Amino acid sequence: MYDIVIVGAGPAGASAAIFTAKAGKKTLVIDSDQSITKRAWVENHYGVMETTGPDLVELGKKQASKFGAEFVQDKVVQVAKQEEGFKVQTENNEYQAKHVILATGLLVDLAEAIGLATKPGTEPRIKTVLQVDENGKTSIDGIWAAGTCAGVSVHTIITAGDGAKVAINVISELNGERYVDHDVLKS
Repeated sequence: MYDIVIVGAGPAGASAAIFTAKAGKKTLVIDSDQSITKRAWVENHYGVMETTGPDLVELGKKQASKFGAEFVQDKVVQVAKQEEGFKVQTENNEYQAKHVILATGLLVDLAEAIGLATKPGTEPRIKTVLQVDENGKTSIDGIWAAGTCAGVSVHTIITAGDGAKVAINVISELNGERYVDHDVLKS
């Protein structure tokens, strides 16, 4: 069983995976390769002079992999609550997880199929987002949402930060105490 399954490997999902894997949580990221970031040119992301969206997505995945996150190319079709955690069903497989983070960008069809509460989006061209609290919790305990699908601005720097925030909150819940990850310069 995975501690956390993350649906989506764009900036929100990969950022969440960096934090969860680095914290030693068994992390699986399932990605259907539909991130709008793959069509972006990025010059407004802190720490990056300029890059293509595809390069930014690949770098995020490499960073998360470095800490032990696993990646699977597949499409999640259902998430179901079980006695302990969740069954995450894809087109080709199924996985077990204690927690699920949805980082599906513009796509909310999976969330609607699961039965999560939604609300109107506020960004241009984003009609529907998931209803989440300030920590990223959805209307089903154990399912979290981060990034554009959770109602934050579609800018990569903002969705990445939201993914990190939600990951910290999931890790804290799993640990039973507030989790903080501060790296220091190596001498």
